[in-house]
Amino acid sequence: MICPHCKFEQSAENTECLKCGIVFEKYFAQPESLSRLTTFRTPPEAKPPQQETVTTIPEAAKKLLLHVTPAVNPIYFGGRVLTFLVIFIWGWKFILTPMESNYVGHSFLHLVNLPFHEAGHIIFSPFGRFIGVLGGTLGQLLMPLTCLLVLLIKTRDTFGASVALWWLGESFMDIAPYINDARALNLALLGGVTGRDVPDYHDWEFILRSLGLLEYDHALAHFSYGIGILLMLATFVWGIYLLWKQYENLDTA
Repeated sequence: MICPHCKFEQSAENTECLKCGIVFEKYFAQPESLSRLTTFRTPPEAKPPQQETVTTIPEAAKKLLLHVTPAVNPIYFGGRVLTFLVIFIWGWKFILTPMESNYVGHSFLHLVNLPFHEAGHIIFSPFGRFIGVLGGTLGQLLMPLTCLLVLLIKTRDTFGASVALWWLGESFMDIAPYINDARALNLALLGGVTGRDVPDYHDWEFILRSLGLLEYDHALAHFSYGIGILLMLATFVWGIYLLWKQYENLDTA
């Protein structure tokens, strides 16, 4: 029972309100109380239940990968166009050059990848000799992958993420000649020596020999190179689309 005068909730057996003291029988006998009681007892109209918005996987992926800010700074846009032209032209040079030429290994980016490769050996060394040796390649690949995820998820910089994807593709191409040399052991390694000069010094000779896959060094190298090419091509498509959408959102005010 809810008191029609003070709205205090109490037992339905009460004849008078425990809070304000009105006698229910007398209160309801008054003519004006009838309308108040009717208003009070009329339940409010039920609101229709709100429908939950269900986001599908394709919609979530589109929102994540194709995000573009509403107003794009023209100066920033110009810098992104220039960056895209550099990686586009350079990337096609990588793609069209045979892996056996080791053009990637002689490029400037090889020197960029090298510190992350060597750091990977140190970071993964506590997990044993095999993982420590493999850690060089893992470190080289994880750095651009980490940049890709941070730019994509944390800072919402989709164009920056596309450049990081290009770097990841280049890293896959960079390790391919190293894998390809696992049996020949002709590549000059850090320190100016080759795998022939120092036993177990060549990462991929050790890795593939430990796995019993040494005879597949050429196939695995071409596979790694192919992954790099596919990632670069994906970067070109992704980058062009993002630049087009940013061009549409240029802040010219």
